[in-house]
Amino acid sequence: MCFIELPQTNRLRALHAEMRDAGAPREVFVANANRIIRDVLETCIGQMPYVEHTVKTPVGATYVGTRVAVDVCAVSVVRAGESMEFELSKIFPTLPIGKILIQRDKVSKQAKLFFTSLPEDIAQRHVILMEPMLATGGSALMAISELIAQGVDEERIFFANILASPEGLERVRACHPEMTIVSSSVEQELNQEAFMIPGVGDFGDRYFGTIKSGGQNGQQTRLPA
Repeated sequence: MCFIELPQTNRLRALHAEMRDAGAPREVFVANANRIIRDVLETCIGQMPYVEHTVKTPVGATYVGTRVAVDVCAVSVVRAGESMEFELSKIFPTLPIGKILIQRDKVSKQAKLFFTSLPEDIAQRHVILMEPMLATGGSALMAISELIAQGVDEERIFFANILASPEGLERVRACHPEMTIVSSSVEQELNQEAFMIPGVGDFGDRYFGTIKSGGQNGQQTRLPA
């Protein structure tokens, strides 16, 4: 498995600090999350195959650049993964985007696939799988298995992620050694409730503004992925 963690620059750490702050207003959280998402997505796209591409400039000169050499689509793991669609649309405005809905059973605590809507030709594409949180890895593994079941080669999957736990990374690595994962941060650990530490709370609730009362920083409102 190819794992890429974004360079931990002072600027990235500043964005993380503002995003992780429990007292950050939603607009601050979203603005900082979007900056990080853009960097993660650009890094994913940078790992894909490229070919030479020559264009004429407005002054009549020739520029020899590159372009992505393969067909690409994205798949969001609903709901938190949909937060990454806005920045993706600015990079690839016409890119097809599929959806996978996975939720945990309240009794068994096991991930369950509820819904998929994927491009018909997904088996011929490189796929950016978008899911901000990689905690236990259960939901990620189910989403990856669904893509493979639809004919996507493992080495064509690029997992775009914001926070990852060491445990989740190791679990995915063991099951899918040919896949690429790009993350902006590897966390310290999972706590006893399987939430990432230091973490960010419930990413989807904070991004979409649906934090419920009663949970620490929104963390207890949903079962961990």
